[in-house]
Amino acid sequence: MGSSSSDHKTIVWFRRDLRIEDNPALSAAARDGSVFAVFIWCPKEEQQFYPGRVSRWWLKQSLIQLGQSLKSLGVDLVLMNAQSTISALIECISAIGANKVVYNQLYDPVSLVRDHNVKVKLGELGVPVQTYNADLLYEPWEVYNDEGYAFTTFNAYWEKCLKMQKDPVTRLPPCRIVQATGSVEDCAIEKLGLEDESEKPSNALLGRGWSPGWVNADKALTIFIENHLCDYANNRQKVTENSTSILSPYIHFGEISVRKLFHSATMKQILWTKEGNHHGEESVACFLRSIGLREYSRYICFNFPFTHKRSLLGNLKHFPWQANQAHFKAWRQGRTGYPLVDAGMREIWATGWLHNKIRVITASFLVKCLLLPWQWGMKYFWDTLLDADLESDILGWQYISGSLPDGHELHRLDSPEVQGFKFDPEGEYVRQWLPELSRMPTEWIHHPWNAPLPVLQAAGVELGLNYPEPIIDIEIARDRLTSAILLMKEKESASKQDNCEGTNEVVVDNCDPENLPIPRVFLKRERAPCPSTSSNDQKVPSMHKDISVIPNNNERKRSMPLEEQEHDEYNLHDYKSESELSKTDDDLCSTAVSSSASKKQATGTSTFCSPFLIK
Repeated sequence: MGSSSSDHKTIVWFRRDLRIEDNPALSAAARDGSVFAVFIWCPKEEQQFYPGRVSRWWLKQSLIQLGQSLKSLGVDLVLMNAQSTISALIECISAIGANKVVYNQLYDPVSLVRDHNVKVKLGELGVPVQTYNADLLYEPWEVYNDEGYAFTTFNAYWEKCLKMQKDPVTRLPPCRIVQATGSVEDCAIEKLGLEDESEKPSNALLGRGWSPGWVNADKALTIFIENHLCDYANNRQKVTENSTSILSPYIHFGEISVRKLFHSATMKQILWTKEGNHHGEESVACFLRSIGLREYSRYICFNFPFTHKRSLLGNLKHFPWQANQAHFKAWRQGRTGYPLVDAGMREIWATGWLHNKIRVITASFLVKCLLLPWQWGMKYFWDTLLDADLESDILGWQYISGSLPDGHELHRLDSPEVQGFKFDPEGEYVRQWLPELSRMPTEWIHHPWNAPLPVLQAAGVELGLNYPEPIIDIEIARDRLTSAILLMKEKESASKQDNCEGTNEVVVDNCDPENLPIPRVFLKRERAPCPSTSSNDQKVPSMHKDISVIPNNNERKRSMPLEEQEHDEYNLHDYKSESELSKTDDDLCSTAVSSSASKKQATGTSTFCSPFLIK
């Protein structure tokens, strides 16, 4: 760039891309001239998605390591605690006389709105903004079907992605970065407010099991690829041990590049194919599929930005959700009376972690057995999970609630007892997290309510006292779910004449032969070549009136007879529909808080093998 290059000052705005390796925004800025690196913490803008305690702990540790890495390259990471991201960026621009602002893109609903506002405001001020893809293999607008429309089923989407494979371009860390002159008041990491004093004792325990930061992410990837990937296909179903990759927190905070992840696994697949290691090939395919699901979660959230509030399909618009706070509290506290569900909910509260299979089981119980809104469960997972990831959680919860064309059937209700014997056959997982059942014989561990009285007495279990009776009999739950679906259909039929609302594409739900609408998003459009920047990001998807139909995929209903228990009946006519829930969403979701969120919140398988995250 000649002599002007040395005068070129670029602000690198870090968000969830907390690494120096394969960070396109950082690499481009370092090439152009001097760099001002900044992380802006603005709790007010997080709204109802203010991160929970464990997620904020991880962020704090990751920022510390990123700051140390940048310091070794010659540049400081400035931390700002702001009331407005735009104001903070403008302050940085003024302080150093920046020529440009660069950052890597995010695709969740909150970030999309914020980033759009940043671009508009800085554009008005004449400050160029350049964005990059550091989070995905393919941008959400790059993958479309033969007609140019967005995919609405995962298999078709991922098949297209695999056909589009291109050589990954991973960028090595810059050898040296020139610090831009000028100064902004730096906020010490302790002053960001990511960790309260009251939270530090609990957080100290997290440090014994986890090592956040991009350097540790690279080590974790190497260990997984070399020691565990080959057996991933078999071991990922085991809930009693760390049988998955354990990479999801690193991936969420951008401490490791998804391109590097994909490339590392693919290289093993090529090697094992040559060696005839079919077991290894299968494991890599399963792992790559989990990467694909993460890609698909961003794809869905970007092209259908309403999915954090309502279903992708229109099938749940009139579903009679039960706003039962007592049942929601029992689920959160692990007091439902179903051992596998309760063990999972105790683990998530204690550790911020949950095996994907247990996530599916606990989520399904909330939606199918208790008829509680999936949005409540999604918010609680967001508040408590170490790897809380909005797009992946949206996809997982919509999958569970039958809100996707290829998700769970809405009528499908799997017995927690049956799942317990399937995924925890010896009861080890239940005994680990439910000490009150630690002496229960394996024969009864997953259905203690059926155990003879002498067995309960010998195990020290007093149902209704030190361990609860089942919150609802599973067969009663099936009947209520069936009644709720029938009521939903009646209300949908009654409002059919008013149910146009501008939606055009017809997609068949997997539990209902009736056609249900999804907006048809057109993606294929002419774009100017832009090799180093994403100039078309965050465009509003265009809706078209073309019609397509996806075949129905019904499965028969499973049943598991159990002894009936006495429970209060739901009044299915005293319900809240999805549209009504959205009006009171903030109030109702405020019950789904972690130990710290209660203080902070005012400011802020079927087709899928792993619907929530890469674990």
